[in-house]
Parts: sequence; C-alpha cells; structure tokens
Amino acid sequence: MPDVMSSSRLIGVGVGPGDPELVTVKGVNALRAADVVVVPVMDTGERGRAEATVLHYVPQEKIVRVVFALNERNDHGRREAAWDAAGERVAQLLAAHPSVAFATIGDPNVYSTFTYLAHTIGALVPGVVVETVPGITAMQDLAARSGAVLTEGTEPLTLVPVTAGSAVLKDALSGPGTVVAYKFGRQAAEVAEALRETGRLDDAVWGSALGLEAESIRSAAELDGAPLPYLSTLIAPARRDGSRGGKL
Repeated sequence: MPDVMSSSRLIGVGVGPGDPELVTVKGVNALRAADVVVVPVMDTGERGRAEATVLHYVPQEKIVRVVFALNERNDHGRREAAWDAAGERVAQLLAAHPSVAFATIGDPNVYSTFTYLAHTIGALVPGVVVETVPGITAMQDLAARSGAVLTEGTEPLTLVPVTAGSAVLKDALSGPGTVVAYKFGRQAAEVAEALRETGRLDDAVWGSALGLEAESIRSAAELDGAPLPYLSTLIAPARRDGSRGGKL
C-alpha cells in the first residue's frame, strides 16, 4: 500500500436520521470540503440512508460506496473479512486524497459504523488524523416529532440497543428515567411485552423512517407483535406526576 502522509484526515460526519434538513452546517461544510465522501452500503448494493442524505449536499461523482457487513451478526469470519476489505479500500482513498469524509446516519460516536472503521484505519494508516462531526440522533428527532420529552430535572436517560437482547431493555425499563431503544424492529413483540410488564406501555412512542416519505410515528400501545423496520426507535418517557419542575 502506498505511504500515506501524516496530514491525511478521516472525518466521520453524522448526517442525522434521514431528514436532510437535520444535517448541521458544520456537517455540510465537512462533506463539501472533503476530497471524497465514503458512504456505507450493504453487499446487496441498494442506496442507503446516509448516501441519500449526502446527495442533497455533494454531487454523486464525489461519493464512493464501500461495502460493509452492516447486517451480518452471525458469521464472524464473513464480518471480519468485510471489515478488513472496507478498511483497505478507505486506506487506498486516504493514500490518494488528503481528506476523506465518512457519512454515517445519526452521530459517528453513537452505535456507528464509523467507530469500527476508525479502529481499522488506525492500524492500517499510521499517523492518520481521525476527527468526528456530531450529528442529530434518532432519539432527538423522534422526541421532536412526537412531543416526547427525553429528560427533565435529575432524570437519567438510558439508551439500549435491543440487538443486545430484550432482557437488557426490560432491566432498563424497570429502573428510573427515560429509556430509549434502538434497532428493535425485529423484536417488536418482545419489546411490547417488556413495556407491558413494566407498566411503561401507554406513555411510550416509536418511530421509523423519521423525516422520510415512509415516516411512521405511533403509540407503543399499537404494537401488535408484527416486525417493524430494523432502524425503529422507541422512547419510553420517565414516570412523571405532571407537576412543573417536579424532578428538579
């Protein structure tokens, strides 16, 4: 592999949950300033949410698709091989360009593909400068669109990926504060049961495809056990007594 100058920069740019208007000014500037913008795609090749968002701000010819094993959770060898190949491809881009941006939905430091890429590039490209530009998260967007308040006063906020198992979610729901669940679509029935058992069903709300044409935002009480889109988000607000400043 060609030597990469120590001034090479890899910038993870959070582009929000899908609505192009929720990309920050700093994020847009970073995308436009980069020599190339990498977007992750699955091996099936369809355009992902990150790419669709980026196309509102940079031309197609500036975008480079790199295949990631985004949906591989069982075959460890296949996943590792895909990560290695993706890292090699981005390292090649860094050898040819001083600045490479990687667009990720949400925020690059919150359950993002960029975390793994940066780790791989750190080993492949000594001296590379890694930076991140924060992005709006799905929980923030869902709170805004649904009217759900994430936190008040001294309330804690717990974020749980349901891919860790519904038991982890149930433990969080049994505690205080607001609970947000990510990636729960395939386990919608188990999530509904956990909400019911902990008395958190009626106040909870879920959403998917936020800011997009297929957007759906509904009460969790409407969950009927049918699978939902993988990137569905749930907010179960803290138990509140309705008084102003009650948690101060």
